[in-house]
Amino acid sequence: MSDLFPDALPPAASEEPREDAPLADRLRPRDLSEVIGQEHLTGPEGAIGRMVAAGRLSSMILWGPPGTGKTSTARLLADAVGMRFISVSAVFSGVADLKKAFAEAEAAAKAGQRTLLFVDEIHRFNRAQQDGFLPFVEKGTVTLVGATTENPSFALNAALLSRAQVLILHRLDAAALDVLLTRAEGLAGPLPLTGEAREALVASADGDGRFLLNQAETLYNAHIPQPLDPAGLGKFLQRRVAVYDKDRDGHYNLISALHKALRGSDPQAALYYMARMLTAGEEPLYVLRRLVRFASEDIGMADPQALVQCLAAKDAYQFLGSPEGELAIVQACLYLATAPKSNAAYVAQKEAWKSARETGSLAPPAHILNAPTKLMKDIGYGAGYAYDHEAEDGFSGADYWPEGMAAQQYYRPVERGFEREVLKRLEWWDKKRRELRGEK
Repeated sequence: MSDLFPDALPPAASEEPREDAPLADRLRPRDLSEVIGQEHLTGPEGAIGRMVAAGRLSSMILWGPPGTGKTSTARLLADAVGMRFISVSAVFSGVADLKKAFAEAEAAAKAGQRTLLFVDEIHRFNRAQQDGFLPFVEKGTVTLVGATTENPSFALNAALLSRAQVLILHRLDAAALDVLLTRAEGLAGPLPLTGEAREALVASADGDGRFLLNQAETLYNAHIPQPLDPAGLGKFLQRRVAVYDKDRDGHYNLISALHKALRGSDPQAALYYMARMLTAGEEPLYVLRRLVRFASEDIGMADPQALVQCLAAKDAYQFLGSPEGELAIVQACLYLATAPKSNAAYVAQKEAWKSARETGSLAPPAHILNAPTKLMKDIGYGAGYAYDHEAEDGFSGADYWPEGMAAQQYYRPVERGFEREVLKRLEWWDKKRRELRGEK
């Protein structure tokens, strides 16, 4: 086993962590079955579980938020299938380190040993450096496992993505974080917290297991004589913590109440529930994500500016931070609550997705297909295409549906807000289409 940056890595499954190691290191899983919150990948039916059962790994990109187990999973993968493990970090390594890793892997391959090359924060490598992996992945010199917190579609080049499967790690939910904290208490003893404060500590981690364990270690090291309540915990950690009662005021209850108050066009109640969440320590970006979703799901084309307002609020908050930026979130909330409502786009998406799954093999009609080659022209691609800009009223009325599939109606605008105007346009186009076909 070779680690170019051993200090940044978890111990191998066969190694015992030092007694003075950080709590997060001492609690790292020793087997894939101990990885928390990623059972959709590591379970028997998951992509990783199936590969391990077969004893053969494909190159992959592990994409997920911080503290979800990407590094630990990579090391455990190597142990599970008996591969050598080499790790590089895109933050600290350069071309020389990569050349060294590939040379070691080639030497090992000649000796009949397979190598798993783990690249932490792979998105930080530039496009040329990413291209450098390709021949070694192509030849099978290394099985590449990259870890990233960024969307691979934008952070990695297409050539690399075509050779690696993207596996998405989930943000740890409250149940998974509670299991992690229980493991910590089994190792280091009960935390000096009341039950409500313990729940608040879990909520404050926002899905990041490493952050949760680091906060727990801070509490252990302080030797606090009496259990802290939520207010005492927030004061001690110098960080706002969410105070949610599971049965009455829980995280999901409050976000549900906010969503339904917005849908019901009650700006006063919506603002109240949002204030409850933010003053309790909920992450403002989480609230913003829910507002953005609401803008598309419950307003949509009834007021297209709703989505723009939410994204502007997100930018303003990220620019100003708390508390100044929270006013932009308030503005977005009030805009959504007072906007006309329509879920026509949401309904249209569900129906179109269902239709696509059922008819996904149907080809578009030949007349709307491009014909860049002579062969394609000869077999009818592009033949008879009507260029709408040259048609009367800029509308040709052509049929764009696959042959054998009747025209569908997924999007049905409502008589509210801007969708009134959209409805008029659709009705005019439908009438014009019938006229062009000689229908009444």
